[in-house]
Amino acid sequence: MTIDMSQFFQVFFDEAEELLAEKEKLLLGVDISSPDPEDLNAIFRAAHSIKGGASTFGLTDMTEVTHILESLLDKIRKGEMHLTSDHVDAFLAAKDILKMQLDGHRLGTEVDLDAVGDVRMLLQSFVQDDLVPKASAAPSIAHISRSEEVQEKYHHCFKVTFKEVKEADLTLLISELGLLGRALSEKNADNQDLIVLHTNGSEDDIVAVCSFIVDADKMKIESVEVPIESAKHQPSEDELGYGFFEPLDAMFPPDEKAEQAAALKAEEEKRQAQENLVNAAKAQPKKEAEKHAATQESSTIRVGIEKVDQIINLIGELVITQAMLTQRTQDLDPVSNERLLSSVAHLTRNTRDLQEAVMSIRMMPMDYVFSRFPRMVRDLAHKLGKKVEFVTYGASTELDKGLIERIVDPLTHLVRNSIDHGIEMPATRLENGKSESGKLSLSAVHQGGNIVIEVCDDGGGLNRERILSKAKQNGLVVSDSMSDADVWQLIFAPGFSTAEVVTDVSGRGVGMDVVKRNITQMGGVVDIRSAKGFGTTITISLPLTLAILDGMSIKVGEEIYILPLGFVVESLQPQHEDIKEINGKGRVIKIRQEYLPLIPLFETFNIQPKHTDPANGITVIVEVDGKKAALFVDDLVGQQQVVVKNIESNYRKIPGISGATILGDGGVSFILDVAAILRSVR
Repeated sequence: MTIDMSQFFQVFFDEAEELLAEKEKLLLGVDISSPDPEDLNAIFRAAHSIKGGASTFGLTDMTEVTHILESLLDKIRKGEMHLTSDHVDAFLAAKDILKMQLDGHRLGTEVDLDAVGDVRMLLQSFVQDDLVPKASAAPSIAHISRSEEVQEKYHHCFKVTFKEVKEADLTLLISELGLLGRALSEKNADNQDLIVLHTNGSEDDIVAVCSFIVDADKMKIESVEVPIESAKHQPSEDELGYGFFEPLDAMFPPDEKAEQAAALKAEEEKRQAQENLVNAAKAQPKKEAEKHAATQESSTIRVGIEKVDQIINLIGELVITQAMLTQRTQDLDPVSNERLLSSVAHLTRNTRDLQEAVMSIRMMPMDYVFSRFPRMVRDLAHKLGKKVEFVTYGASTELDKGLIERIVDPLTHLVRNSIDHGIEMPATRLENGKSESGKLSLSAVHQGGNIVIEVCDDGGGLNRERILSKAKQNGLVVSDSMSDADVWQLIFAPGFSTAEVVTDVSGRGVGMDVVKRNITQMGGVVDIRSAKGFGTTITISLPLTLAILDGMSIKVGEEIYILPLGFVVESLQPQHEDIKEINGKGRVIKIRQEYLPLIPLFETFNIQPKHTDPANGITVIVEVDGKKAALFVDDLVGQQQVVVKNIESNYRKIPGISGATILGDGGVSFILDVAAILRSVR
């Protein structure tokens, strides 16, 4: 039987990407001056798991990077090396390289080998620095011989014998087992490779480590009672004094050495006891959280998004079928068909509950988006010489997966602009009586059927005069009497930028117009609030999902269209005197002292209407981006929730149409693209 390994590769790719994201999050939050041991252990476990999986699937390029990374992390978590900001920068760079290598294996994208080599050299430089002897440290360890140190530190000794192991794998095994204690290699009487391991771990720990590299049936573990001297090995550079000093054992007489060893051991036990008390106090709440997280993980499964989409499509068809049944039974006698009508009503309730439950599966927490910004903010602020405190609120707020993927780029533009244009340099902030670190926040909250996302900074705010001046240079129609809200909207004009210097961060005038266009295409709106000297807040309001739509059914001629309810302000039947003709410009309608353009939908879609006089039909007032217009239709049919079907993937793009749905009578109805219709009129 042939096993399809592709599914296992995909599982590794998904888990490795999650581990890399978690590793980056932990590194960005670590306290360099006093790192939490649990955080260091978690970072180490992430690197170790990625290395194990990469080794299992033969991804040697990732194994080589993670091996050096793991060695450094192991030294840091054991207290053999102090964590520095340079370490964090190097580990973050290594994370980027591993992500690039992962994408190379999964997606076939190009891997920059020069960048890989640079990071490996950077990590190796830390290893080399740690090997440089420190004269001041020599007396503190000189009194303990290597054999005594190992015997006192480790309580178990195992002999692990391997069959038919490759030399490269043996080297990797020695390195892996070395993480459990002290590993030394030799040959047995049958010329088989074996490793003598002094450790405080168990046989299960050895199996867990080795199983990434060799099969369990090709290894044998024996517990032995032998002193360290019985294991044949070459003395290390440490034991030989790095070639510059005499062996440390020769520097002290046996009696003096024993006394100093006992004193040092007592001091070490005292220090260790104090450290254990501190660590226990720190770790207690975190262990409870990890216990809860483990319980949560055990109750979840990984499901492909295509399966979820298939279920949602089937539920959509069920909703349509249920609507058909409801419409077919409307004309039945309620007395003679009571049981049938009761069953249909029950089916309607169950269908709605099932629909809401299945739609919730597509919902993802905003943390999926928010988690990618701390690293970007850190790197960009460092590049610009600014200090930025980044905080998030409402990361657990859920949004449809399709919208989450599309909101990433607009938010990225807004966050970068806040750092580049909004937050001032530290010196400028101090001069203005602010703290030298600017604050940038990203929040998400549910409001009714929408999600509201805000990007807020406490920087210098938008410059009204500079925006107006730039708008005039670009030929935009502006006036000094414009309200602040209208002035702020000018920054969304194509090609608009107030940056005095063009850099790779901003200043080319591309981005903000794309932000607004993308948000509008998702059925959302964007708003700006700003105060000079106090900062800027950009608010985005989006529907929770695009798969289900609350709409108003309108009739034009014999056609029924769906008008998204979110754009509807009101509907009315106008009077003749309220309709005015503008020569060559069409008609407008007067609504409470405000003149709005009148858009006859029968002209937009070139169909024969029931009414050509607006006074005989219905006018629906709609609003997009603060701009209003009046749609002239024949009749209002009703309000209903519809399942959105994509038009472009099944046919082609139709001007003024954003999608389609199937009505209760089986007919197809188009969903109006209100924003596109209003743009065409303007």
